Amino acid sequence: MKRVVIAWIVVALLLAGAWFGLAWLSDTPASDPHHAVNIKVQLEDARDRANLIENPDGSHSYLLEGFDGTPETLTAEQFAARVYQQQRSRSLLGVLFNISSPTGLIWVSLGLLGQLLFTGRMIAQWLISEKEQQSVVPPIFWWLSFVGGLMLLAYFLWRRDIVGVLGQGFGVVIYARNLYFIHHGGNAPQPRTA
Repeated sequence: MKRVVIAWIVVALLLAGAWFGLAWLSDTPASDPHHAVNIKVQLEDARDRANLIENPDGSHSYLLEGFDGTPETLTAEQFAARVYQQQRSRSLLGVLFNISSPTGLIWVSLGLLGQLLFTGRMIAQWLISEKEQQSVVPPIFWWLSFVGGLMLLAYFLWRRDIVGVLGQGFGVVIYARNLYFIHHGGNAPQPRTA
């Protein structure tokens, strides 16, 4: 049984890594020109990456890709004007959460909820330890860690934040393993002192 759980964890990590890699690759514009510089941008109705291209005459253009896959080429002046206009007209919510689309709001909400759950684990552990008058790590601590960690992992994958992905990715495996021990370890879970 132990090997099955370890195998599932490895498969889950491989799938998450493949998803992360594919999401990263699929976000580059379809007509990625040779010697283009890929930059991160926040524009409405466009993916969050653009290619900065040096034209044969030495001028520069930007190649954007819409969410529907439609490419759009802008001169440097057109690109600057579009960025300026959209950044000035961002809502307070867009500025506060650093987002430029309704989809971004959904992802940030998922990340915030995950962080609340992840913080809640420490509050639950603290309150239960105070009640018991000793350091206790209850099962709810591991459940909040696991669910909050999964939500944060999904959020960091969306943000393409390798530090967050690594931090939550390894933690989620540990939280899942502790839940396995608690619920399938053969004995009823016993409070432990730290």
